[in-house]
Amino acid sequence: MKEKIISGIQQVGIGVPNVKEAWIWYKEHFGVDIRMFEEAAVAELMLPYTGGKPQKRHAALALNMQGGGGFEIWQYTDRVPEFPKFEIQVGDLGIFAVKIKSKDVRRTSEKYQSQNLNLVGEITKDPRGKEHFYLKDLYNNIFEIVPSDSWFKNEKKLTGAAYGAIIGVSDMNKSLHFYSDILGYDEIVYDQTGIFEDLMAIAGGSQKMRRVLLRHSKPRLGAFSPLFGRTQIELIQTLEREPKKIYHERFWGDLGFIHICFDITGMGLLREECQAKGHPFTVDTKDSFDMGEAAGAFSYTEDPDGTLIEFVETHKIPVWKKMGWYINLQKRNPHKSLPRWILKSISFNRVKDF
Repeated sequence: MKEKIISGIQQVGIGVPNVKEAWIWYKEHFGVDIRMFEEAAVAELMLPYTGGKPQKRHAALALNMQGGGGFEIWQYTDRVPEFPKFEIQVGDLGIFAVKIKSKDVRRTSEKYQSQNLNLVGEITKDPRGKEHFYLKDLYNNIFEIVPSDSWFKNEKKLTGAAYGAIIGVSDMNKSLHFYSDILGYDEIVYDQTGIFEDLMAIAGGSQKMRRVLLRHSKPRLGAFSPLFGRTQIELIQTLEREPKKIYHERFWGDLGFIHICFDITGMGLLREECQAKGHPFTVDTKDSFDMGEAAGAFSYTEDPDGTLIEFVETHKIPVWKKMGWYINLQKRNPHKSLPRWILKSISFNRVKDF
């Protein structure tokens, strides 16, 4: 490998108190009904973020075949996961919200209203004039429903899954370097400072802040890039108060958005790059790591404010588990995507019940 390849956002980690309950809710409302893996095990390698000792957990990875990153639904099983110790406000340091892509923002809002979901405010327009809205899940996590024309497969659902995130930062310029240089979000869609009408309904949204929406100018490459599709990251720096760390005095895996995971190829090159740019890996399997029904290498780094970014180099995935069909990705051309028919075959892992 002569270069790193980022294929897209593989998943967003969500700490929950009950994996089954969360799975059912996300499946019903965000269409994530493909179970790539489910495993009850011990998180042995995350010691910097789990109190210095291994922690038992139950995790499952859910995808939506229409496209977007998945959800790694994650639950501690030997300790009671903690809620934040304060009301999280936009601009607090970490992942404030996950963006969910929609084919039709208004129809999606109407559907959620008919289901009595917890919508936060009404449909408004972002700084570039695009309609969007916010809602909360069972655990008060905030999701932003945004328009997208990046789709992999039409399954007649209104939404895909993770399209990106809103991340609170303390120094916009430092964060721009990290997300642009390392993660490839090199195109600024907007960069505005002020008080924003479309944030008024969410906690802290009436304060002055700087907002920068980023996307990648080049198409993503790699095995799963057509499924993950285009993504965006919105950075927000509050200018009227001292932001708090969302995971202050809490563990990775406690309730909320615990990380953003990027599917990559070229872990060794990425390790060297992150080290050289002042963001060394804090967790690093180095070799292939068995995750039950899948395998790969994974690592973590931190953005300038400590927000956790995971990298996964996928080595093996189940395509059709019941038939024993798995794909080894280590001998493929890393620039090429898997054939669309193989990617679509992942739908054999669809589940009706948890």
